[in-house]
Amino acid sequence: MFKYSNTNKRYYTLDYYYKQMFNTKVAKINLDANFTCPNIDGTKGYGGCIYCLNGSSDYYKNNDLISQFNERKEIMLKKWPSAKLIGYFQANSNTYAPVNELKEKYELILKQDNVIGLSIATRADCISDECLEYLSELNKKTFLTIELGLQTIHEKTSKLINRCHDLNCFEECVNKLRKNNINIVVHIINGLPYETKEMMIETIKYLNKLDIQGIKIHMLSIVKNTALERIYQKDPFKILTKDEYINIVCDQIEHLNENIIIHRLTGDPLKENLIEPQWITKKIDVLNGIDKELKRRNSYQGQKKA
Repeated sequence: MFKYSNTNKRYYTLDYYYKQMFNTKVAKINLDANFTCPNIDGTKGYGGCIYCLNGSSDYYKNNDLISQFNERKEIMLKKWPSAKLIGYFQANSNTYAPVNELKEKYELILKQDNVIGLSIATRADCISDECLEYLSELNKKTFLTIELGLQTIHEKTSKLINRCHDLNCFEECVNKLRKNNINIVVHIINGLPYETKEMMIETIKYLNKLDIQGIKIHMLSIVKNTALERIYQKDPFKILTKDEYINIVCDQIEHLNENIIIHRLTGDPLKENLIEPQWITKKIDVLNGIDKELKRRNSYQGQKKA
């Protein structure tokens, strides 16, 4: 039924994409390079986005990149001994530093055995012209993906969650990256305070109009020691149930361009930090629920794209 799948998935999976491109399993190695964020250090704001834990854990601060890489590589290769590896700079804004520092950290990982590329998570307001020039050069040497946090297209929500940049900034960054032929994955969050199902689908429809290559869909997690926890304790807002989340994600998949790779369909926060929703800890149940609902509907990615 769906041309970008060789399994029971009715959407374009990252695993399928990697296997088509590299003819083998590819595993991403999560890394924390101890970068900060302009929304944390006061350049744009303080405290970060309201759901953010604001910075690296003590574990990461006391473990260098190679130690992190080797620890996670060992875990991945036990599952998939022949896998190729991608270094995933995940925590905070991983282009928010002088280019010489970025170059040192990125290229250290690229030198490791079986590493075929990098995935770099950042914000749209954290890619300077100098950084863009370096990323463009890097893109010619390795398999590079830039992951941009958008979360929502709705400015009222964006202000509420303290994003500290607007939609124009995001769109300009996407256009600059694509002019340099750099692949982009966009992060969005479902269940943000006071957003409706229609608003979440509008975010997907907006992304369909842009030249992006991938998407990550998350469920909002309320975790301890965040501004969101304090907001929720003071004025509890509606949290999506598992069934509601599955229903919304399936609608989003139906509207999403068929050639946009789906990198993620839910989050997996640490149980010890999680306040709500508790159902999110059963990630496999959520993913299976999405598969079952798409099958029940007899639908697939892109079916309802306007």
